[in-house]
Amino acid sequence: MLISLPKLDPAVAYPKLATLRTSLRAGDWTACRMLLEAAEPVERTELIRFAAEARGIEPLLRRVTDEDADDSAAGAMLGAFLVNAGWRIRGSGRARHVSRRQFEDFHEKLRQAEQVLYAAAARKPDDPALWVIRLTVARGLELGHAEARRRYDELARIDPQHLPGQIQMLQQLCPKWGGSWPAVWDFVGETAGTAPPGAHNHMLVAEAHFETATSSDRGSPRFHLSAPAVQATIREAATRSVWHPDFRRSQGWVRVLSTFAAVFSMGGDSRSAKSMFRMLGDLGSEYPWNGYAPYPTAFIWQHKLRTLFVPESRSDGKTPPS
Repeated sequence: MLISLPKLDPAVAYPKLATLRTSLRAGDWTACRMLLEAAEPVERTELIRFAAEARGIEPLLRRVTDEDADDSAAGAMLGAFLVNAGWRIRGSGRARHVSRRQFEDFHEKLRQAEQVLYAAAARKPDDPALWVIRLTVARGLELGHAEARRRYDELARIDPQHLPGQIQMLQQLCPKWGGSWPAVWDFVGETAGTAPPGAHNHMLVAEAHFETATSSDRGSPRFHLSAPAVQATIREAATRSVWHPDFRRSQGWVRVLSTFAAVFSMGGDSRSAKSMFRMLGDLGSEYPWNGYAPYPTAFIWQHKLRTLFVPESRSDGKTPPS
């Protein structure tokens, strides 16, 4: 069996993103707006955030927002672009590895993003993409958990199951951002615990376990993820989500499966991990793997090889749905 390197570019899984990127490169905001207006809420948020990773689009977005202050899609994408620029300056390392100058430049970019997003939200307060990106800004500027919760509650008022915002709020609640594990699990119960069968949101259980396992004070990730009770909880979440007949391969499905693949594989449940990798095929996502490994493509490939060729292991002897 030939196992190729995973394709991590989200445009491979989501062709609309490739179309959006092409329109951005051409400076055709009318085409961008039409595509985004036709998208489902979560799909729209993710398209905006992925497209904002492109370099050189700031002049176009500045022009659009100057000409039409009511265009919240352009405001959200410009805000996300500035957030991405700031995070590239900061880097992904722990705060102790970030220089004072990096922090100053990082915060300046986030303040610029906040100005853009605040103005857009004042005009279009029911645009979920704005609140998702403002949650990221709140975390980066260390505005505190009360402010982050206020922003999340505004998002939940609009769309109670908006997974991109739930992921951002979960990050905010982690100890590395001044939160606590009890706060994380209370939030997971509040969100994944109330999600319907087949929903992507059950992935938050796996994400919370990944964050717990890879925190600096927990030792090897396998120590946490291989615990029978932990694996049982993750399998239950997978049964409610990716193994459920109502699971949809809509925007975000690759990250959902990748997160389950990571926690199953790193925890030694090769049978469940194999199910995830088979569902993914040649696709993958950088996150959550890049939260632990600097080169996610190679790291995913190694785990996939080990999962598909090493005899299956499973603590309870049960076979996951195919």
